Amino acid sequence: MGGTHFADDDLAHEATGDGDVGRRDVGKMEHGCEHYRRRCKIVAPCCKEVFPCRHCHNDATALGDRHNICRQDVEKVVCVLCDTEQPVSQVCVRCGVNMGEYFCDVCKFYDDDVCLNFVFCVYVLSVVRIS
Repeated sequence: MGGTHFADDDLAHEATGDGDVGRRDVGKMEHGCEHYRRRCKIVAPCCKEVFPCRHCHNDATALGDRHNICRQDVEKVVCVLCDTEQPVSQVCVRCGVNMGEYFCDVCKFYDDDVCLNFVFCVYVLSVVRIS
């Protein structure tokens, strides 16, 4: 079953000793757009174009062929560090970077900015505390 994930949820994969943990934090809070801080872009399922987030897509189409993205319809993302297009997941399949400190595979939501100490997920129907 899908749901909310944080970078430190699965301590088992962090104990590998091969440097994966440090690699996952590369670029944290350095990438994103005016809406979110994250290390991936989405591939819009409607037009197959790449955008920083669904809000950026919706803003870009506001003047022309107006159409909105439903967050849950996103199936592909592009890692901003290695430019690899891939299925939605928290960790890049090529370079191993964590594309979002907060990640929900139901909502297809990524965000590195977890400073508010909680994220609301309408599909999990709860407020998730980060601490």
